[in-house]
Amino acid sequence: PCLTLTPVLLVFTKEDSQSDAFWWACDRAGFRCNIARTPESAVECFLDKHHEVIVIDARQTCYFDPEAVCRSIRATKPSEHTVILAIVPQTFSPHSTLRNKHRGFLENSSVSACYNELIQIERGEVRLQFKLRACNSLFMALEHCQDAVEITSEDHVIQYVNPAFERMMGYHRGELIDKELTELPKSDKNRTDLLDTINTCIKKGKEWQGICYARKKSGESIQQHVRITPVIGQGGRKESVDVRSISSRSSDAPSLQNRRYSSMARIHSMTIEAPITKVINIINAAQESSPVTVAEALDRVLEILRTTELYSPQLASKEDDPHTNDLVGGLMSDGLRRLSGNEYVFSKNVTQGQLAVPVTLNDIPPPIAKMLDNEDRWDFNILELEAATQKRPLTYLGLKIFARFGVCEFLSCTEATLRSWLQVIEANYHSSNSYHNSTHAADVLHATAYFLRKDRVKGSLDQLDVVAALIAATVHDVDHPGRTNSFLCNAGSELAILYNDTAVLESHHAALAFQLTVRDKKCNIFRNMERTQFRTLRQAIIDMVLATEMTRHFEHVNKFVNSINKPMASEGSDCDCPASIKNSPENRLLIKRMMIKCADVANPCRPLELCIEWAGRISEEYFAQTDEEKRQGLPVVMPIFDRNTCSVPKSQISFIDYFVMDMFDAWDAFASLPGLMEHLSENYKYWKSLDEMKCKSLRPPPAP
Repeated sequence: PCLTLTPVLLVFTKEDSQSDAFWWACDRAGFRCNIARTPESAVECFLDKHHEVIVIDARQTCYFDPEAVCRSIRATKPSEHTVILAIVPQTFSPHSTLRNKHRGFLENSSVSACYNELIQIERGEVRLQFKLRACNSLFMALEHCQDAVEITSEDHVIQYVNPAFERMMGYHRGELIDKELTELPKSDKNRTDLLDTINTCIKKGKEWQGICYARKKSGESIQQHVRITPVIGQGGRKESVDVRSISSRSSDAPSLQNRRYSSMARIHSMTIEAPITKVINIINAAQESSPVTVAEALDRVLEILRTTELYSPQLASKEDDPHTNDLVGGLMSDGLRRLSGNEYVFSKNVTQGQLAVPVTLNDIPPPIAKMLDNEDRWDFNILELEAATQKRPLTYLGLKIFARFGVCEFLSCTEATLRSWLQVIEANYHSSNSYHNSTHAADVLHATAYFLRKDRVKGSLDQLDVVAALIAATVHDVDHPGRTNSFLCNAGSELAILYNDTAVLESHHAALAFQLTVRDKKCNIFRNMERTQFRTLRQAIIDMVLATEMTRHFEHVNKFVNSINKPMASEGSDCDCPASIKNSPENRLLIKRMMIKCADVANPCRPLELCIEWAGRISEEYFAQTDEEKRQGLPVVMPIFDRNTCSVPKSQISFIDYFVMDMFDAWDAFASLPGLMEHLSENYKYWKSLDEMKCKSLRPPPAP
């Protein structure tokens, strides 16, 4: 699915199979669509809606002149960045093209063909046009920024200076562009090693900030507060620009005391960064030296930006990595197409062991109880608990963790009711799945409980948040079929149809969890709650379960970084519970989402042996899906997960690089998890070493 609701205008004089195909293609893609029947209504509608894409019927010219319509639209200012697609007949000559269109499309009434064409336009020209508009906006912001800004190449050749720089230094822009910094007069008040210090810092890709002196055109030496930021390109390569943000500290120094300097308001680039993140960084940088009224207005702008769906990055930086491509395609899309006649039905064959389920914590068998004594440690071995409980670790671990956090007291339910509920939930996990079974749920519950004990997390959430997090972790994958959302959509499953190919599994997990809970009063842990409190708790649980869906992974991570990490760092906050977080439901929501997301994919942060076992289990589940896709003639959404050719180390490296590393860096900055990050680093080195040995399996080959 597309990342935005791209507006599309269809210009067809009459309804036919071709116009219907584009209409339904827009509907499938999630685009907003309007249709016009006359040239006049087309121009009027375009001026009102400002469509990104216009599809115009150029097959017949007896009803209207398509070139004239294009000229009329192109004559309007909003059309500067609009893509026009002309529908031409099959007999169309490639040399006789419309002068004002961007693309031609040979008539084809297949909805899939129209859909693919629209998606190609949206992913290509539309996004490029968006970047152009964004660049114009950013340069406009720089032109009006009160800080002096200078952009140089890697060789210190000046590429750009803004008007504030001209005013501060007394130069005209034309006198500076294409000149090397070494050609300009220098102040003799700087330390002799200052330039070497700055260059060393920049070459490492790090920002330098400090005080230095510069000489104006008039010869006057002025003190400046300078921030120099290297712009890092794809793959970590140093690009051709440095950005310098400069504030004078001479005659206007007193007025600067009231201006804000945020250490995190920097123009930087993450490995995976959404365009909106760059916009926020630049606004923050401009805000530092703005008057109070402007700064307050920009605060409102940032507030709006942080509460809308603008945080999804462009996923085009890893196209050369087939493992990453397949992971993105398999985990971050809801299917390529639906094939009729292929129904995937969830298995309900749940095998039960013979171990008696305890009524209360006091009834847990001593060996298991002793094992659970260490459940509050990160290196707790969930796989040993799985074996000891005959593949029913969730009930036992749940009883222990829920008791530790006072869940029964909060819900006003008995321990017997909680036990019945845990038993019902665990029974609806598929023990036949190699990965998505109740052991995975118990593992996520354990990680969530561990995170909840961290001081800053504990200080940021209230008891309802804690209970919601533990319940969400318990149910987040209930009735998982061991297949991805893409598989279910391609197979035309009943659930994919029910949930419109959108967050299919996550929606099912959340809905089924509540259905199972309220179905029988013996296991209804919510039965004694006050209605308003239950609604709040229910919404929190649903939101956390839906947050585990990978299509919005980068959106959640970027929002967390921009709304939690950066403001805390800029305030220099070392307290356990910043008031700005505790008092903000929106910020607590971001923390809960980030917490369950990290808990859900924490396997690479576990001790090595656990990490290896989990890697084998998820690989086996993906292998089984690929096998079934081939048997059923379905699209193979992750071709690299072919059991005959797959390199497990490569797949783990790609997953860690693309999904895990940045997310856990951000979570560690908030929750302080040095032990986890050490495991992550060691496990990453392990997979790297196997890959360098050309080993495709979980472990190195035995020594000869």
